[in-house]
Amino acid sequence: MGFTCGIVGVPGCGKTNVYNAITAAGAEGFGAQEANRAVIEVPDERVQPLVEMYSAPKAIYATMEVVDIPGLKKGSTADGGRGSKLLAHIKDVDALLHVVRCFEDKNVPFEYDTIDPARDVETIDLEMIVADAQTIQNKLDRLAKKARTGDKDVKRELELCEKIKAAMENGTPARKQNLTEEELEAVRECHLVSLKKNLYVANIKTLADRDNPHVAALRKIAAEEGAETIAICARDEAEIIQLDPADREEFLAELGLEELSRDPLIRASYRALNLADFLTAGPKEIHVWTCAAGSKAPQAAGKIHSDMEAGFIRMEVIRYEDLIELGSEAAVSKAGRQRIEGKDYVVQDGDIVVIRFNK
Repeated sequence: MGFTCGIVGVPGCGKTNVYNAITAAGAEGFGAQEANRAVIEVPDERVQPLVEMYSAPKAIYATMEVVDIPGLKKGSTADGGRGSKLLAHIKDVDALLHVVRCFEDKNVPFEYDTIDPARDVETIDLEMIVADAQTIQNKLDRLAKKARTGDKDVKRELELCEKIKAAMENGTPARKQNLTEEELEAVRECHLVSLKKNLYVANIKTLADRDNPHVAALRKIAAEEGAETIAICARDEAEIIQLDPADREEFLAELGLEELSRDPLIRASYRALNLADFLTAGPKEIHVWTCAAGSKAPQAAGKIHSDMEAGFIRMEVIRYEDLIELGSEAAVSKAGRQRIEGKDYVVQDGDIVVIRFNK
């Protein structure tokens, strides 16, 4: 149970290198014509100690699906063009990893003659806006027919959609419109790509580029919309992730890195999407489950099975740190650190739970 991120950017920005650095998929780079998809396990250092404690034969990690679409050129989404078809691949993703080239090297092909993060970000935003405006217009056409009956709710929905589309036509993507819950509901079925949370990925050539003017410019753009920027030497890390784990550390050390940039990128995705992981543990398996941060116990239980949410009675909770410190569930219970929680309990990242429910 996990989440999905779509990778976007202009041609030659290094999107597929970023994709390969995250997934180890070894996908083809510049000039690709089709979308790439891969599902990876989210690294979680809490799992192995639990596997050893319970002698569990199986561990199931949270997952992250990554979708990499070919680069979007300026004007590619006009009139339902190829860009619109490419963006259709990421309509259902939870967040976007917007890759921006932040290094200069004439030997590496690029869409433009210059490096300009502001231009590249605007290009992708405008392509998403054009595709979204077409989607909203299709809905407006349907609503206009229904509105002839005089239905006030339909008329209100029509007005909200027109407002959002008008702001788009003025160059404002949906995520920057501060949409109300009512407005969000009006366009929910449209799966607007410009509404999705953005995480910016600065593709750099070497660690020396990490604080260059291009990265600084991108960080400023990201900060203005409350987004994070992760810098990654995508080409190098796409090669390192292919190595055996034992060999990775040596190469990472040569780059001056303590971990693959994939890991902070995943953590930043969790923050952008406001996600949390809880666990179930026993002699059969250790399982990591992902839910929205702030989820109450029944909703979190529903991530395991819908019956658990419908018939929820209580949740038995142990903190991971307590279990590791005391060494067993029995010891945690004896110390009075196991809790019984009801329907109003807000599940915390790192909770180890047992769900009691009516079947």
